[in-house]
Amino acid sequence: MSYNTAIVDEGRVHVVADRECGAGPIIYWMRRERRVQDNWAFIYAQQLAQRHRSSLVVVTGMDPQESHFTARRVDFLVHGLREVEQECRALGIPFALLIGSAETEFVRFATRYSAGAVVADFSPLREPRRHLADVAEGLKVPLVEVDAHNIVPARFVSPKQEWAAYTIRPKINRVLERFLTDFPTVVRHPYSDTDQFPPVDWTEICSSLTPDRTVPSLDWAIGGTSAGLQVLDAFLSTRLPQYHEDRNDPTKLAQSELSPWMNFGFISAQRVALEVRRRDDVIASQEAFLEELIVRRELSDNYCLYSSGYDSPDGYPRWASETLARHQSDPRQYVYSIEEFEAGETHDPLWNAAQWELVHHGKMHGYLRMYWAKKILEWSVTAKEAHRTALYLNDRYSLDGCDPNGYAGVAWSIGGVHDRPWFERDIFGKVRYMSNGGCRRKFDVDLYVETMRGVREEAIA
Repeated sequence: MSYNTAIVDEGRVHVVADRECGAGPIIYWMRRERRVQDNWAFIYAQQLAQRHRSSLVVVTGMDPQESHFTARRVDFLVHGLREVEQECRALGIPFALLIGSAETEFVRFATRYSAGAVVADFSPLREPRRHLADVAEGLKVPLVEVDAHNIVPARFVSPKQEWAAYTIRPKINRVLERFLTDFPTVVRHPYSDTDQFPPVDWTEICSSLTPDRTVPSLDWAIGGTSAGLQVLDAFLSTRLPQYHEDRNDPTKLAQSELSPWMNFGFISAQRVALEVRRRDDVIASQEAFLEELIVRRELSDNYCLYSSGYDSPDGYPRWASETLARHQSDPRQYVYSIEEFEAGETHDPLWNAAQWELVHHGKMHGYLRMYWAKKILEWSVTAKEAHRTALYLNDRYSLDGCDPNGYAGVAWSIGGVHDRPWFERDIFGKVRYMSNGGCRRKFDVDLYVETMRGVREEAIA
């Protein structure tokens, strides 16, 4: 079949299974991009359905067997998915929620309703890619993957793992104007077939799920596109002007706070970029933010796409692996267990405060994440143990965990990924070091510690 459409750039499209389209509905398998508008995968699926005069069905899922199936993540996700269903049904597009193993439940659903073709959004992570391959084997219809997450599609921008930001930046910038365009609107679908698909019984779903409630949901973070766009509006109007000067100061509100909503796919990074680009009155902040949003963020997807060991020391560059191995037996002044790290019970008040922010606020300031992860390396017996601890804590407590940015961030902090060798020192070898004193030169550490102490006490109370 022909896979090009009039609107979605062919550079976003990756054909997983090239077969003849069937007569049944086109299914959009919504995995990473949980929104209706500003979603190239949804747009592509609707165009394909219109071309074949077929109905369009949106299918998503939750697997209670996934690690880090916490109340924090589940409640945030469910709130957003309810909004997605409402939007879909208002456009005459059925929405289905599957509970269980992603590939098994999806193949069963697509077979039951005789899918004509399947459109899936892109993820570079191991499990979603395996699910996609398994579904391709289990179905006899076309399966197409559309990158709706990256502004410049990950498979298009580079066919290999990039060494650092300076190698991927020119590749992105060469084609950025081609891809950084505004979105067409997902419209009411002309071939509607909602009667076959009853509304999701959210009451029953929520009562049947048993997430880990020792990681509670957060009052300040509400899942869904509407809430995410409100956070974006607040950033544009109040925090973006200070971003350039204050983004590395955790005592000042200068960061976007958008990462949870982008991580869950409730808002599009491309929409954020388009809105920030319109702010020509704050050029320095605009440029600094777009560097993080586009180059650094898409470098993380590139790392996870092309490095099979993205979540372990197997992904470290050779120089970092060798230098860490040489210093593995260096004496550590402090060594903490994972339980002590999790409770924020180290000798360092700054590290403890950062951990409290993660546990009780569900998100850590970006600058402190680097310090936090590097100190885990310093206070662990091996880099492998440190890596495992950092990922466990980040993915368990952070709403933007379980994400390429987190995997790349830990790999940068502990294993020198996307960085260069520095001056050699104990434990770290040539991996970049960060100190409490360096933090004190950048911001008021004592103020931050006291603020996070208050957050912790309020949460415990």
